[in-house]
Amino acid sequence: MKKLLLVLFVLGFAAMVNAQIKNPVDWKYEAKKKGDGYEVLITATVKKPWHIYSQNTGKSGPVPTSFTFAKNPLVTLVGNVEEVGKLEKIYDNAFHTDVLFYSNSVKFTQQIKVKAGIKTNLSGTVEYMVCNDEQCLPPTKKPFNISIN
Repeated sequence: MKKLLLVLFVLGFAAMVNAQIKNPVDWKYEAKKKGDGYEVLITATVKKPWHIYSQNTGKSGPVPTSFTFAKNPLVTLVGNVEEVGKLEKIYDNAFHTDVLFYSNSVKFTQQIKVKAGIKTNLSGTVEYMVCNDEQCLPPTKKPFNISIN
């Protein structure tokens, strides 16, 4: 009986650990008024020991983080999505190239203009890939919807 309980405990613990590995990134979305427009802040908080790749990590490496914004006639994107965080660069033997990534957290910012006096939403999809020192998870696409007031 004790052996059966031990086996069930180990299997349950393994399932919990595996469930945590499947989603090591928490996303937060917000829009802040800035001058005559808004700054959209998209923050990725990455659980240790995982890291998320930069938008600029290169073509022969892992899938870079990317943003696709849905068309909205009330919203104009100004410039490109910028990254704010502690950028790390290493040569990755698995990809045979230098890669750029963030550990812990990174903020992505997009400047936008909105037609005056109108409330709307900015929606889209973020695609990203995370790895640790032992494995990589498949690229993930996550939809988002940000209220612009």
